[in-house]
Amino acid sequence: MQAGFVLLPGDGIGPEITAQARRILEVVADRFGHQFEISEHLIGGCAIDSCGDPLPTETVAACKQSTAVLLGAVGGPKWDDPRAKTRPEAGLLRIRRELGLFANLRPTKTWDELVDASPLKREIVQGTDILFVRELTGGIYFGESGRKEHESGEEAWNVMNYSTGEIERVIRLAAEAAQGRRGRLTMVDKANVLEVSRLWREVSERVVKEEFPDLQYNVVLVDAMAMHLISRPRDFDVVVTANLFGDILTDEASMLPGSLGLLPSASIGSSGPGLFEPIHGSAPDIAGRGIANPLATILAAAMMLRYSAGLAEEADAIEQAVSDVLSRGHRTADIAGGGESIGTEAMGSLVLEQLQS
Repeated sequence: MQAGFVLLPGDGIGPEITAQARRILEVVADRFGHQFEISEHLIGGCAIDSCGDPLPTETVAACKQSTAVLLGAVGGPKWDDPRAKTRPEAGLLRIRRELGLFANLRPTKTWDELVDASPLKREIVQGTDILFVRELTGGIYFGESGRKEHESGEEAWNVMNYSTGEIERVIRLAAEAAQGRRGRLTMVDKANVLEVSRLWREVSERVVKEEFPDLQYNVVLVDAMAMHLISRPRDFDVVVTANLFGDILTDEASMLPGSLGLLPSASIGSSGPGLFEPIHGSAPDIAGRGIANPLATILAAAMMLRYSAGLAEEADAIEQAVSDVLSRGHRTADIAGGGESIGTEAMGSLVLEQLQS
């Protein structure tokens, strides 16, 4: 198979971790007889420094012509001035819009080898395997916003709005994912308060009833879901929700496995290339020290092969290699629990060796 992948290393630890993912992709291509063309382009703070734009035109063009895009991370204290004309995160929002990426898929799975790293008890988190599907391009983050004078000083507002079509497409995607997993779909809303959530509930129930009657479907209010995630996370299979709620719930759920360094995500649309990335940030405090955990980025590369290139066997091989390395007791500092740890490149090399064995 021939495929073209764009790497966007970005800022902070981004270049270090994407370098390891690139090594993995090259080995997969060799082992399975594929031809992968891999190119790197600017995004985020480094792009601002280089050309004054967090998402250069050349980057957009390369991404649109690719099979898929693998992102490292963007941002850092250097570009945190709230008075700045533009910020690194603007590049991330724009690339999602440019590629039409309306859904974020974030698997939250506990690894048996690391279950004791979770801040929750083993009996609560062991066996957790949730796929969160978050609507990505609508809602309050993209609605009207502003400020105006108020008798007390200022008044600010943000508008949350969704259309039937925006809801339908993400519900269908989540339902199809549930059909390929354990057949259970949970929709999270705040329909007891928000009119937007009432529309979500009406559309969701209709789509599932008419098109996916085989699924076990239920609805949970977002505040209840926040509690359920830390009391009974194993009860959930696929969870779908709006942009704001998904942002918060997936960050909460990221602590179930005990480390952000093991969690990948995918942003996908109806067609065209998807965007794959680890869920952690740029970690500027450890950038350049060679100690960042590359496993989430390597697992994001596996998701990229599965969802954008249709290479499930290759994705399985990467995931199995990661599992085998963890089973042998190898750890980066973030998951070592104070014990012996290895660096970024060493961890990448161990996964490579396992893939080649």
